[in-house]
Amino acid sequence: MGLGDKIENIKDDLTGKGKEAAGKATDNERLEAEGKGEQATSDLKQAGENVKDAFKH
Repeated sequence: MGLGDKIENIKDDLTGKGKEAAGKATDNERLEAEGKGEQATSDLKQAGENVKDAFKH
């Protein structure tokens, strides 16, 4: 996995965590759910990159 992909996944995860926290703080369930969704997407991308790395070695 390239460094750019890792950075992008970390950025997406942090953005999701921020949205989730903001949603909780403001009682905005939609924003909270959106943040959780972004974190899940980031986790899936990371898992896919790990699989690709495993096959390269």
